[in-house]
Amino acid sequence: MTEIRQAVVLAAGRGKRMGEITAETPKPMLHVQGKPILEHILDRLATAGVKRFLLVVGYRRELVVNHFTGWRLPVEFRVQDPVNGTGSAAGLAREFAGDEPFLLTFGDILCEPSAYRECMKSLNEQTAAVMGVKWVDDPWQGAAVYADEAGVIQRVVEKPAPGTSRTHWNSAGLYALRPLAFDYLDRLAPSPRGEYELTDIFDRMLAEGKELRIASIAGDWRDVGRPEDLAALNATGDGSSK
Repeated sequence: MTEIRQAVVLAAGRGKRMGEITAETPKPMLHVQGKPILEHILDRLATAGVKRFLLVVGYRRELVVNHFTGWRLPVEFRVQDPVNGTGSAAGLAREFAGDEPFLLTFGDILCEPSAYRECMKSLNEQTAAVMGVKWVDDPWQGAAVYADEAGVIQRVVEKPAPGTSRTHWNSAGLYALRPLAFDYLDRLAPSPRGEYELTDIFDRMLAEGKELRIASIAGDWRDVGRPEDLAALNATGDGSSK
Protein backbone atom coordinates (compact mmCIF):
# COMPACT_ATOMS: atom_id res chain seq x y z
CA MET A 1 0.00 0.00 0.00
CA THR A 2 1.32 3.43 -0.94
CA GLU A 3 1.62 5.54 2.18
CA ILE A 4 -0.28 8.77 1.66
CA ARG A 5 -0.18 11.34 4.44
CA GLN A 6 -1.82 14.33 2.78
CA ALA A 7 -5.27 15.05 1.43
CA VAL A 8 -6.95 17.79 -0.57
CA VAL A 9 -10.66 18.49 -0.08
CA LEU A 10 -12.49 20.66 -2.60
CA ALA A 11 -14.95 22.82 -0.66
CA ALA A 12 -15.33 26.03 -2.66
CA GLY A 13 -18.88 25.77 -3.94
CA ARG A 14 -22.13 26.95 -2.44
CA GLY A 15 -24.16 23.85 -3.24
CA LYS A 16 -26.99 25.31 -5.31
CA ARG A 17 -29.04 22.10 -5.27
CA MET A 18 -29.49 22.68 -1.53
CA GLY A 19 -31.56 25.78 -2.27
CA GLU A 20 -31.97 28.30 0.53
CA ILE A 21 -30.19 26.04 3.03
CA THR A 22 -26.88 27.30 1.65
CA ALA A 23 -27.86 30.95 1.31
CA GLU A 24 -25.61 31.79 4.25
CA THR A 25 -23.65 28.56 4.76
CA PRO A 26 -21.55 26.67 2.19
CA LYS A 27 -22.68 23.08 1.73
CA PRO A 28 -19.55 21.50 3.27
CA MET A 29 -20.30 23.38 6.50
CA LEU A 30 -23.88 22.11 6.85
CA HIS A 31 -24.22 20.04 9.99
CA VAL A 32 -24.67 16.28 10.19
CA GLN A 33 -25.20 14.97 13.70
CA GLY A 34 -23.89 18.13 15.30
CA LYS A 35 -20.81 18.95 13.23
CA PRO A 36 -20.04 20.08 9.66
CA ILE A 37 -19.92 17.57 6.82
CA LEU A 38 -16.37 18.77 6.20
CA GLU A 39 -15.28 17.88 9.71
CA HIS A 40 -16.66 14.36 9.31
CA ILE A 41 -14.55 14.05 6.16
CA LEU A 42 -11.35 15.26 7.84
CA ASP A 43 -11.95 13.00 10.84
CA ARG A 44 -12.30 9.96 8.59
CA LEU A 45 -9.28 10.88 6.50
CA ALA A 46 -7.29 11.21 9.72
CA THR A 47 -8.45 7.76 10.81
CA ALA A 48 -7.15 6.44 7.47
CA GLY A 49 -3.71 7.87 8.27
CA VAL A 50 -3.74 11.35 6.72
CA LYS A 51 -1.64 13.84 8.70
CA ARG A 52 -2.09 17.15 6.83
CA PHE A 53 -4.88 18.74 4.83
CA LEU A 54 -5.55 21.37 2.22
CA LEU A 55 -9.04 22.84 1.94
CA VAL A 56 -9.84 24.65 -1.29
CA VAL A 57 -12.41 27.28 -0.30
CA GLY A 58 -14.50 29.90 -2.06
CA TYR A 59 -18.11 30.67 -1.18
CA ARG A 60 -18.40 32.02 2.39
CA ARG A 61 -14.84 30.85 2.92
CA GLU A 62 -14.48 32.66 6.22
CA LEU A 63 -16.80 30.10 7.83
CA VAL A 64 -14.50 27.26 6.78
CA VAL A 65 -11.30 29.07 7.68
CA ASN A 66 -12.56 30.13 11.10
CA HIS A 67 -13.74 26.63 11.96
CA PHE A 68 -10.60 24.75 10.93
CA THR A 69 -7.89 27.22 11.95
CA GLY A 70 -6.20 25.55 14.90
CA TRP A 71 -7.77 22.17 14.20
CA ARG A 72 -6.10 19.14 15.80
CA LEU A 73 -4.05 18.38 12.65
CA PRO A 74 -2.43 20.88 10.24
CA VAL A 75 -4.91 22.43 7.81
CA GLU A 76 -3.99 24.83 5.00
CA PHE A 77 -6.34 26.84 2.79
CA ARG A 78 -6.34 27.99 -0.84
CA VAL A 79 -8.96 30.32 -2.27
CA GLN A 80 -10.56 29.50 -5.61
CA ASP A 81 -11.67 32.74 -7.23
CA PRO A 82 -13.59 32.49 -9.44
CA VAL A 83 -15.19 29.16 -8.54
CA ASN A 84 -15.00 27.73 -12.05
CA GLY A 85 -14.72 23.98 -11.75
CA THR A 86 -13.17 21.11 -9.87
CA GLY A 87 -10.18 20.97 -12.20
CA SER A 88 -9.05 24.52 -11.49
CA ALA A 89 -9.70 23.92 -7.77
CA ALA A 90 -7.50 20.82 -7.74
CA GLY A 91 -4.76 22.72 -9.55
CA LEU A 92 -4.39 25.01 -6.52
CA ALA A 93 -2.92 22.09 -4.57
CA ARG A 94 0.37 21.91 -6.49
CA GLU A 95 2.52 23.67 -3.88
CA PHE A 96 0.83 21.81 -1.01
CA ALA A 97 1.30 18.37 -2.57
CA GLY A 98 4.93 18.88 -3.57
CA ASP A 99 6.53 15.66 -4.80
CA GLU A 100 4.30 13.29 -2.82
CA PRO A 101 1.08 11.48 -3.77
CA PHE A 102 -2.13 12.71 -2.19
CA LEU A 103 -5.78 11.84 -1.73
CA LEU A 104 -8.37 14.15 -3.21
CA THR A 105 -12.08 14.25 -2.49
CA PHE A 106 -15.02 16.63 -2.47
CA GLY A 107 -16.50 18.46 0.50
CA ASP A 108 -19.86 16.71 0.12
CA ILE A 109 -18.79 13.05 -0.13
CA LEU A 110 -19.08 10.99 3.05
CA CYS A 111 -17.57 7.52 3.17
CA GLU A 112 -15.78 5.25 5.60
CA PRO A 113 -12.03 5.45 6.34
CA SER A 114 -11.64 2.09 4.61
CA ALA A 115 -12.53 3.76 1.30
CA TYR A 116 -9.51 6.05 1.54
CA ARG A 117 -7.27 3.11 2.50
CA GLU A 118 -8.50 1.20 -0.54
CA CYS A 119 -7.45 4.08 -2.80
CA MET A 120 -4.03 4.14 -1.15
CA LYS A 121 -3.64 0.38 -1.60
CA SER A 122 -4.48 0.58 -5.29
CA LEU A 123 -1.84 3.23 -6.08
CA ASN A 124 1.10 1.04 -7.05
CA GLU A 125 4.38 2.12 -8.64
CA GLN A 126 3.05 1.86 -12.19
CA THR A 127 -0.20 3.70 -11.54
CA ALA A 128 -0.62 7.43 -12.22
CA ALA A 129 -4.02 7.76 -10.52
CA VAL A 130 -6.73 5.78 -8.77
CA MET A 131 -10.46 6.45 -8.98
CA GLY A 132 -12.66 5.26 -6.15
CA VAL A 133 -15.77 3.62 -7.62
CA LYS A 134 -19.13 2.37 -6.39
CA TRP A 135 -21.23 -0.42 -7.93
CA VAL A 136 -24.60 0.98 -9.07
CA ASP A 137 -27.40 -0.24 -11.31
CA ASP A 138 -26.81 2.53 -13.86
CA PRO A 139 -24.04 5.17 -13.53
CA TRP A 140 -25.90 7.78 -15.57
CA GLN A 141 -25.89 10.37 -12.78
CA GLY A 142 -22.11 10.46 -12.47
CA ALA A 143 -19.16 9.10 -14.42
CA ALA A 144 -19.27 5.57 -15.83
CA VAL A 145 -15.89 3.89 -15.32
CA TYR A 146 -14.88 0.96 -17.54
CA ALA A 147 -12.13 -1.28 -16.18
CA ASP A 148 -10.72 -4.71 -17.03
CA GLU A 149 -10.68 -7.71 -14.69
CA ALA A 150 -7.39 -6.53 -13.17
CA GLY A 151 -8.90 -3.17 -12.24
CA VAL A 152 -7.11 -1.16 -14.93
CA ILE A 153 -9.32 1.61 -16.32
CA GLN A 154 -10.03 1.54 -20.04
CA ARG A 155 -12.23 4.62 -20.34
CA VAL A 156 -14.39 7.05 -18.38
CA VAL A 157 -17.69 8.42 -19.69
CA GLU A 158 -18.99 11.50 -17.88
CA LYS A 159 -22.80 11.72 -17.47
CA PRO A 160 -23.77 8.93 -19.91
CA ALA A 161 -27.38 8.82 -21.08
CA PRO A 162 -29.59 6.59 -18.89
CA GLY A 163 -29.53 2.96 -19.96
CA THR A 164 -26.50 3.27 -22.24
CA SER A 165 -23.70 2.12 -19.93
CA ARG A 166 -22.20 -1.38 -20.08
CA THR A 167 -20.47 -0.90 -16.75
CA HIS A 168 -21.84 -0.69 -13.22
CA TRP A 169 -18.87 1.26 -11.85
CA ASN A 170 -19.68 4.85 -10.93
CA SER A 171 -17.05 7.39 -9.86
CA ALA A 172 -17.31 7.80 -6.08
CA GLY A 173 -15.66 11.23 -5.87
CA LEU A 174 -12.39 10.19 -4.23
CA TYR A 175 -9.01 9.77 -5.84
CA ALA A 176 -5.39 8.93 -5.15
CA LEU A 177 -3.15 11.05 -7.37
CA ARG A 178 0.51 11.45 -8.08
CA PRO A 179 1.95 14.96 -8.66
CA LEU A 180 1.96 14.13 -12.39
CA ALA A 181 -1.73 15.06 -12.26
CA PHE A 182 -0.85 18.76 -12.11
CA ASP A 183 0.72 18.62 -15.57
CA TYR A 184 -2.67 17.50 -16.88
CA LEU A 185 -4.63 19.98 -14.78
CA ASP A 186 -2.54 22.79 -16.29
CA ARG A 187 -3.67 21.72 -19.77
CA LEU A 188 -7.40 21.64 -19.10
CA ALA A 189 -9.75 23.56 -21.37
CA PRO A 190 -13.20 24.79 -20.32
CA SER A 191 -16.05 22.32 -20.69
CA PRO A 192 -19.22 23.21 -22.66
CA ARG A 193 -20.63 24.72 -19.46
CA GLY A 194 -17.53 26.91 -19.07
CA GLU A 195 -15.89 25.03 -16.18
CA TYR A 196 -12.58 23.21 -15.80
CA GLU A 197 -13.51 19.62 -14.96
CA LEU A 198 -11.24 17.39 -12.90
CA THR A 199 -12.43 14.23 -14.63
CA ASP A 200 -11.22 15.51 -18.02
CA ILE A 201 -7.63 14.79 -17.00
CA PHE A 202 -8.31 11.07 -16.90
CA ASP A 203 -9.26 10.93 -20.59
CA ARG A 204 -5.99 12.60 -21.50
CA MET A 205 -3.98 10.37 -19.18
CA LEU A 206 -5.48 7.28 -20.82
CA ALA A 207 -4.85 8.71 -24.29
CA GLU A 208 -1.19 9.16 -23.39
CA GLY A 209 -0.81 5.61 -22.08
CA LYS A 210 -0.85 6.25 -18.33
CA GLU A 211 -2.11 3.45 -16.12
CA LEU A 212 -5.21 4.30 -14.08
CA ARG A 213 -6.87 1.92 -11.65
CA ILE A 214 -10.14 1.61 -9.82
CA ALA A 215 -10.54 1.11 -6.08
CA SER A 216 -13.84 -0.57 -5.27
CA ILE A 217 -15.53 1.23 -2.37
CA ALA A 218 -17.50 -0.96 0.00
CA GLY A 219 -19.57 0.12 2.98
CA ASP A 220 -21.41 3.35 3.61
CA TRP A 221 -21.12 6.16 1.06
CA ARG A 222 -23.17 9.30 0.47
CA ASP A 223 -23.09 12.21 -1.93
CA VAL A 224 -24.73 14.93 0.15
CA GLY A 225 -26.20 16.84 -2.76
CA ARG A 226 -29.80 17.67 -1.87
CA PRO A 227 -31.85 18.61 1.19
CA GLU A 228 -33.27 15.08 1.37
CA ASP A 229 -29.73 13.66 1.63
CA LEU A 230 -29.01 15.93 4.57
CA ALA A 231 -32.30 15.01 6.25
CA ALA A 232 -31.61 11.30 5.81
CA LEU A 233 -28.15 11.58 7.31
CA ASN A 234 -29.43 13.46 10.33
CA ALA A 235 -32.10 10.79 10.79
CA THR A 236 -29.69 7.82 10.71
CA GLY A 237 -27.59 8.95 13.66
CA ASP A 238 -24.28 7.78 12.17
CA GLY A 239 -23.39 10.47 9.64
CA SER A 240 -23.47 8.05 6.73
CA SER A 241 -25.76 6.04 4.51
CA LYS A 242 -25.43 3.24 2.06
